[in-house]
Formats: sequence, structure tokens, C-alpha cells
Amino acid sequence: MPALAVADALRADGADVVFVGGERAEAEAVPAAGYELHRLRVEGLSRRNPLKAARAVWRAAAATRRARRLLRELEADVVLGGGGYVAVPVGLAARRERVPLVLTEADSHLGLANRLLAPFARRVCLAFPIEGRKGEKFRVTGRPIPPPATDRAAARRRFDIPRDEAMVLVFGGSLGARSINQAAIAAFAEPHFFVLHAAGVRDFESLTAPGEHYDLRPYIEDFGEALLASDLVVARAGGSIFEIAAHGRPAVLIPYPDATADHQTTNAQWMESAGAAVVLADDELMPMRLRETVYALLDDPERLAQMRAASQSLARPAAARAVAAQVLAAADGSDA
Repeated sequence: MPALAVADALRADGADVVFVGGERAEAEAVPAAGYELHRLRVEGLSRRNPLKAARAVWRAAAATRRARRLLRELEADVVLGGGGYVAVPVGLAARRERVPLVLTEADSHLGLANRLLAPFARRVCLAFPIEGRKGEKFRVTGRPIPPPATDRAAARRRFDIPRDEAMVLVFGGSLGARSINQAAIAAFAEPHFFVLHAAGVRDFESLTAPGEHYDLRPYIEDFGEALLASDLVVARAGGSIFEIAAHGRPAVLIPYPDATADHQTTNAQWMESAGAAVVLADDELMPMRLRETVYALLDDPERLAQMRAASQSLARPAAARAVAAQVLAAADGSDA
């Protein structure tokens, strides 16, 4: 998670970091990483159900009052908003308490929370250049990620990949991507190369690996090592594209068609335009099409090498430190 990467960079610089979050992934990930977590009861703003939207606004107002008390109790010097809906009440509380606010945007457009809070922020750190978001307030830092893995031989040993065998890494989001899961298992049923496939917790029990060459898992804990061990990645085009680039991996990207503002298509095109990826539309993702695309790339070492170099050129491995520098500058009133 980008916020944890920034938190680690801040803690390395001697800062005391405390999280405020809800009941989603942060409820487990933040304490597991060794950080204190204060929870707010909030929910996303429904754009279809007026009653749910009204409830979300009421909860946000209550959460803002609690966030103000928290900022005073914690004696916060600066607030970093990660773009989720929990950031809205905490960002508004920061404005009321006159605590500097820094925002991060991980996608290729400003999400609703960041659009609401941007007028009050000292700095907005962008993963991508965004049209119309220029000037002193906006800085392109890249998306914060954990430090990349560096020992490819050790990574391949970890996943029991033979030294000279090609490996294709397949994954979707945290829940998985059903269209990718089904297409990949059918496309790569024959053992021409090793496949490491993180199917997500939602679909895993309903899937069956087609052979010993196919390592099917619900998730992969050492994700950086899995990327480094791979020769080609098949994936969605969310924030993980920055980890793909940090490890210099070529990719076949299938953007999630229902992503907000279709930002995954923009993400995928960013990699494709640099020569680092091939993009397939989700509604065209048939096993034969995926098989042909992957086999053509693996059979062309020269093109794969060019794609690796292009992917590496997009990497911003220092993004977490860059955002941390903006946070620390906001805390002491200086400019970074």
C-alpha cells in the first residue's frame, strides 16, 4: 500500500507516524506493519442511492468531529491524505485545526476525495502528470511502493523455478480478476513454461491448476520477489504497474473496464506508449488470444529485452521518499 511505503520512509527519517483509517484493508495491514491505527466509521458516497448518500454524509460529519479531537490529542504536525474516503473527514479536520495537509493521488486522475480536499492542501503528490493539475501545489512524485526486490536468483529459488525456464506471473487485484483467472488457466494449460498465478481470495477455491508447471495461489506475500522472478507479467493495470516498472518487467495488461474514470486504461496506455506493455481489452480476453500474445512475446527475446528496458525507464523507486520529503517540509513550513 502506498501509505505504508511513505510511512516507512517517514519513520526512517525519525518521524512518529500514526494512521487513521476505516474497516477495509488498513484494518489488518497497518497494525501488521507496526503502526498505531485509529478507526473512523465512514463509508463511500453512493451516487445511485440517495438514502445511502445521506447516511455517508452524516457519518462523514461525525467522523470529522472525531478526527478533530484525534488531531488535538495526537498533537499532529501534518496530515497525509491517501485518496480514500477516510481522507475526507481527516483532511477537513486538518483544515479546521490549521494542520498542514498533503495529499497523494495514485491514479491518472484526481479521485473524488482529492478533488474535495485539493483546495486546502499545501501539496498534492501525483503518480502521473494530470492535465490541468499544474503549478506549485502539484508535484509528480510517482506512486510510492515498497523497495524493489534485487536478487533474481534468490527470488526464482523461492518459487522453485528452474534456472533456465521462463516464468509468467499472473495476477489481478486483491480479490482477483475473474476474466484473467479463467483465461489464463485455459491459455496456459500446457507446460511450455512455468506459471505463478495469484488468483485472489474470491475465486481461488473454484479454480484448478492444470498441471505441475502451474503454481496457483490465492495471493503472494513476497510480491516483489515474484515480479523479479518473472519474465513476463499478465495483470490488471491498477497501481501495481509502478511495481511492475520498478522491477523492469514487460507486461500484458488487461485494464479493468469498470475502473473509476477508466483510469486503468490510461495506466495501461502509459506503459504501452513507452514500449513496456501490450494491452488487451477485457471484452476481448479469450484464452487463444492471451495464449498467442504471451507465446509471441516469449518467443522474441529481443523484444522482451526492449520491453524490460522500457519498463525500467518508467520506474520511480524513490517515490515514497519524495512524498515523505513533501510531508516533512509541510510539517516545518519549509519548501521541498
